[in-house]
Amino acid sequence: MLIKNANVITWGKENYIHEGYGLLIRGDRIAALGPTRQLEKEYPQEEQMDAGRQYVMPGNICAHTHFYGAYARGMAIPGSAAKDFPEILEKLWWPLDKSLTLEDVYNSTQVGLIDAIRHGTTTLIDHHASPHAIEGSLDAVARAATELGVRVSCCYEVTDRDGQDLSRAGIAENERFIERLKTIPNTLLGASFGIHASLTVSDATLEACRRSAPDEVGFHIHVAEHEVDEYDSTAKSGTRVVDRLEKFGILGPKSIAVHCVHIDAREVEILARTNTWVSHQPRSNMNNGVGLGNVEALMRAGVKVCLGNDGFSNQMWDEWKTAYLAHKLWNRDPRRMGGYDVVKMAVENNAKLAQIFFPAAPLGVIEPGAYADLMFVDYHPYTELTAGNLPWHMIFGFSNSDITTTIAAGKVLMKDRKVLGVNEEEIAARGRELSIKTWERYQKKFQ
Repeated sequence: MLIKNANVITWGKENYIHEGYGLLIRGDRIAALGPTRQLEKEYPQEEQMDAGRQYVMPGNICAHTHFYGAYARGMAIPGSAAKDFPEILEKLWWPLDKSLTLEDVYNSTQVGLIDAIRHGTTTLIDHHASPHAIEGSLDAVARAATELGVRVSCCYEVTDRDGQDLSRAGIAENERFIERLKTIPNTLLGASFGIHASLTVSDATLEACRRSAPDEVGFHIHVAEHEVDEYDSTAKSGTRVVDRLEKFGILGPKSIAVHCVHIDAREVEILARTNTWVSHQPRSNMNNGVGLGNVEALMRAGVKVCLGNDGFSNQMWDEWKTAYLAHKLWNRDPRRMGGYDVVKMAVENNAKLAQIFFPAAPLGVIEPGAYADLMFVDYHPYTELTAGNLPWHMIFGFSNSDITTTIAAGKVLMKDRKVLGVNEEEIAARGRELSIKTWERYQKKFQ
């Protein structure tokens, strides 16, 4: 396929905006990039797609999400509102994840991925939990990803909060899925080894996770989202969370520490030294009232900070804009969190992290040989748009509704704002049917 008449935003080590360019797609890769007239002459027989001078850029990447949380939308929580994050876990997320069936997991992933496709998000790193439907749950996530054509890495978040039998079942699900992927030649699927958080696992469970995870696979774990995680770790081990995780070999260049809101300077040094990735989710942090991590200090210390959404929604530009604004308010300083800082997280670092799970070709960049993960953006600036000021156009100008077409691995998933290959209305209707039953089970477990 030859995409023509595109204003191409390349990102990459140096960002360029090429007006009137074309891209040749072969299989799941970008095969050529150049002026439209040149490529039309060189490849006259190719099927053509006219971008109509829209901006064509790499698809968005999400460093941390929870597809299983989809049914929380609009769900009533009994009693008084949760006063802090520990109560949010106890009143909302833990009764909800216990209420999920395998069909719920599959449908939750479907609706989450349709949301991603609609908003140009083509690669997501998922962190899954369904304590009463563990075995096969990662297959349900993978099935939806494969059918919808979106690139997904997933894991099961091991926890002791439901007893040792289910803790061992979570470990087994990670092991099984990691082994299964070795037999599937599929560039759309990746895996890590999931752990919920330090506060819900014992030393024995951390040791079991370390023994069970292959050396080539990293871990994915929530870290110090709230102060309670640090208090719990100190009580259990006499050390803070990051120190504890390092002791058990959980950190490293393939591991993701999510949130890191309440870590101290020593923990920052450990994360930098171990080359552990950190994922920042400002919308979720604001919603849960847990505060905001000192992201700029983390990056200054050499920590690789990425941008996720914690299951909030897969409209990643909303996460960009929130990060840009929230840190200014939190610090009462409009100089904080510049546009290039946001791009460093959301584009450069997210692409490097995703490369761990999908190493066969470059991600997050438009260049020959890279994966053909793209979106078309129907944006008409009324001020000059350059590679230098692009971050501020994206934060103050680009809108999710501007995204018209999404392509992942060379396959068109949405064209002219219509999601292709699936019946979006039927999937949403099935979600409404299933979620009512899930909410009924939630009410019983809450009581």
